[in-house]
Formats: sequence, C-alpha cells, structure tokens
Amino acid sequence: MRLSNTSNSLIPTYWDVVVIGAGAAGLMTCLEMPSNLKILLLNRNTSKRSSSRWAQGGIAAVTRFEDSFASHAEDTFKAGAGLCDSDAVKMLVEEAPKCVQRLQNLGMEFDRDNNGLATTLEAAHSHRRVLHVQDRTGRALVEVLRDQVEQRSNILHRRGVRVTQLLVDNNHCFGVQLLDGPYLHSVLSRAVVLASGGGGHLFKNTTNPAQACGEGLALAWNAGAAIEDLEFVQFHPTALKLKGASCFLISEAVRGEGAVLVDHFGNSPVSHLARKDLASRDQVSRALFQAMQSQKVNHLGLDLTRIPPKKIETRFPSILQRCREFGVDPMKTVIPVAPAAHYWMGGVATDLNAATSLSGLYAVGEVACTGVHGANRLASNSLMECLVFARKMSAIELIDSCKLPRITKELITVDSSIPLQGKLSTDYLTNAIEDLRQLCWKQAGVDRTEKGMMYAIRSIKKDLDCLNKEPLLEFLRNQNIDICNYFNESNRKSLNLLLDLSHRQLSSLLMLQACLFRKESRGGHFRRDSPHQLPFWKCHSRQILGKEIATRPIENSLSRNP
Repeated sequence: MRLSNTSNSLIPTYWDVVVIGAGAAGLMTCLEMPSNLKILLLNRNTSKRSSSRWAQGGIAAVTRFEDSFASHAEDTFKAGAGLCDSDAVKMLVEEAPKCVQRLQNLGMEFDRDNNGLATTLEAAHSHRRVLHVQDRTGRALVEVLRDQVEQRSNILHRRGVRVTQLLVDNNHCFGVQLLDGPYLHSVLSRAVVLASGGGGHLFKNTTNPAQACGEGLALAWNAGAAIEDLEFVQFHPTALKLKGASCFLISEAVRGEGAVLVDHFGNSPVSHLARKDLASRDQVSRALFQAMQSQKVNHLGLDLTRIPPKKIETRFPSILQRCREFGVDPMKTVIPVAPAAHYWMGGVATDLNAATSLSGLYAVGEVACTGVHGANRLASNSLMECLVFARKMSAIELIDSCKLPRITKELITVDSSIPLQGKLSTDYLTNAIEDLRQLCWKQAGVDRTEKGMMYAIRSIKKDLDCLNKEPLLEFLRNQNIDICNYFNESNRKSLNLLLDLSHRQLSSLLMLQACLFRKESRGGHFRRDSPHQLPFWKCHSRQILGKEIATRPIENSLSRNP
C-alpha cells in the first residue's frame, strides 16, 4: 500500500489511525504502530520547526554500570516534588535503555567516547546518564524518525493541515474535523492520537516555537477529555536574553560541563541552593528571577570560560554559532540569560497505555500528563517519555471500521461575506495573541499571586466569551460531517487566526484556573502569597468539562485510569 502525498489532493475520509503532530512523539508513534494500519500523520506546519527538534541537551537513560534504574527513578521523584506516579516512573526508567537501542537500530548515532555511548550530567541527575548528539540531539532524533516515516508506505504525512476539532459521540472519538488548504472537512478513523506538543508559547518569554500554544489541550478539552496538573509549567533558567533575539535555549548540559551563573556583581545567584548551578530547574529559575528583581535587571550571566575551549567547540557548536550571530562570544564574555517558559508538566490525562478518558483518543508526548514528571520534570526525561509511551501504540486498540459513520461528501463554497465582527480584524487578532502572551507571563510566570491570577482569569473569560460569538467560529462548530466546505483565502486566514486566539485563550484560562486552585508552591508552580509546600496538596489537580476542578491521589497502581 503506497499512500499519495500530493499536497493539493483532498485527504481521504477513512483511516485506521490519525496522528496529530509530527514532532518526536508523533513520528515515533507512527513507527511503533503495526505496519498494516493505514495511518494519517497531520502536521500543522509547513516548516520543519518543532519543540522536539529544538531540544539540545539529550535523552536520559541508564547505560553505564555505575548507574541504576533505582537512581534514575529517585532523581525523577526528587525533581517531581512528590507528585510523580511511581508506576509511570518505573516504566519510564526500565524501558529507556530499550528505547535507546531502538533508536540506534533506526539509525540514530549518539556521541561516543572511549567507554561507548558518551553521557553528560544535567541538573538534578546524580549520574552522567544523558545521551546526546553534540547540542542538537532533538534535531538529530527528529531527522532520523522523519526519514523512517517517509519510507513507510502505510503512512501519509501531510503538512500545513490543521485539526479544528475532534469528532466525538457518546464519549468516543471517531475522527477529526480539519482545515486542509481551502477545504474544511471531516476525516474518520478507528483511533486518534494527540501528539501536538505543549504550551510554552502561551508565554511572552519562551524557548518554544509558535505552534506550542496548547492547541492539542484545547481540542481535547472541548471533546470532553480529562486534563491534569496544568499549574505546573517548567521555566528553563537559561534562555538567551538579548534585544531583538528570540529566547534561544542555552542547554543545561553547558552547566553540567562546568559553566556557572553569575549576577551583575560577579557573584553566584544560586550559591544558597544545595546543588548550586545544578539544582532543579524550578529552584534555579526562581533564584535567577529573584536576583533580577533585587538588582533591577532583565538578565544575568552564564560564564562558560571554566570549560576548556576545545570542549566548548566540540560539544556546543550550535550554541556558539547562535550567540556569535548576535554579537556574543561565549569564549570571551558571559552569555546574557533569563528564565523562559520551556515545558508543560500538565496535559491530557492518560493511563500507562497512553489512553485518555475518551475511548478512541490517545495522547503521547508533552500534550499528555502521564504521571512521570510530577510537579517538575527531570532534565532530558521528556524526549524519553515520548519514546516510551509511543511504544505502547504497538498494541493500540481500534474500533471496528464498520462502526464508523458512512459519509458522502457534498462540496459547498463558503460565502465570502461571513466577516469578522466589528473590531476583530486580522491585525487586532494578531495583537490580541501577543497581549495574551504578555498577560500569561506577568500573572502566571515564575512568580504568581492570587490577585494577579484572578485579574487574568476575568480578562480572558470576557475576551473568550466575545470570541465564541464570532460567526466564523460558530459556522465551524456547527458543521455536518457529511459536508466539505471550500473557503476562500480571506475566510481561511481569518479562521486560522480565530482558532489560534480561541485555543490560546482556552488553554491559558484552564492553566490559570489550575494555578489558582492549588494554594501552595510546589515544583513549577510558585505562589508568592502561598510560598510553602503543604502536605494537603500532595495530589494532582484534575479538570473535566462541566465539572468543578478537583484532585486525584498520587497513583502507585498499574491499573491507573485516565
């Protein structure tokens, strides 16, 4: 079976599995599923950008004799601040070496030294267990997986296709509505896998690409899936901070090799932390944020001069090149850095088979909340989580294809007179997205307060209520799955912006409500008005459409339900 990849052809209606997202999680999911399945891989972007591709540090796995599963698990538990589910952590650390071997079999070439696979040390790890490909591990991983996907005749990878909503009936997901160029139409499948990434781009300062805006979370929420732990956002302490430059990530591995943080007086802003520069990311980010506030500056420094120059050139060529492009030579001067939103520990709740609370809907990667990361992810566990849970898709459960509805598509040209209401011009929508990102950074960033979060919630609720009345969105949400609509260019551009803003507003609102709900500080959630960790809150937060936000106990059972 060879599937056509012609970009201007309408996607066929029936599939075994639809996978949403083409980063490491989506690609690996496609490769792990049985080769006799007809798989549609949907990629919102036309470019190669993804958070996975931007990952620098590496992949955590026990590969050295002095290391152990128990040690890897203990480091994960400590970083997770008491909220990791032990069954999920156990599965991750024990499956990790098998996934490393699987990657090598697929063609992944990790850096090597005299002892075999080269490893580095990252924050909160007790051993050097992070495998890498210089400082571009994510890029190398995605390229290997993408090459493998493109060789599979049962997989159709379509770029520039956007899922607008999940199709659900009687608590079962049976397909997606999507915008494929000018066409809005329905695609039915025996299962759907969300692999759309996280939500770092909800914040003004972030290491994530623009598509990491919580869209998968919004789709799952509107479909009725349970979500968990949205208050826990990891802020990476060392993102490049220069006027006119994006928040380019300066890998934690740099500090693992000997780089140190310095304030504007040349002192260490993390000297009070037990592990200093290699303390957990939440601790280092807060320390930097507090130092920046007290010194009234917008960045601190990362000093690489303690690392031998040859090692810097060999291990971190991409970081060196990027810094030098902006006029900073790390061999001679400190790199200006500041915390930035990096990873979302929360997401769509899943069990150990990546199944969500909706039958037929699965979630893999950062969009999912598996129980592995708890309140704060251990460095380099994220790419490995993608690989471990993608492996579970080899036994994915599919409904009988005869239970899918039958469709005879009727093509309708959408009236170009469906306008954006009043002030909702494309410029307004673009500016509204940036204003929302600034609001999230200010009120739900490294340092949060009840007053600020309540202000943000009221503001977003008001804007979201207005946006939901927009005729184009109402048109989209009231479509019969038997109809294929043709959009002109103007309506298509407007609809994409409306979807961007509405999904961002919804995901931001859900995150802020979870932040307000948890009246303590733990891991990636710090409240200035409740600065301590409290025993009562040693539990997960859980949100379901139509229900009050609640809690879920920490799980130690292999029968954990999403």
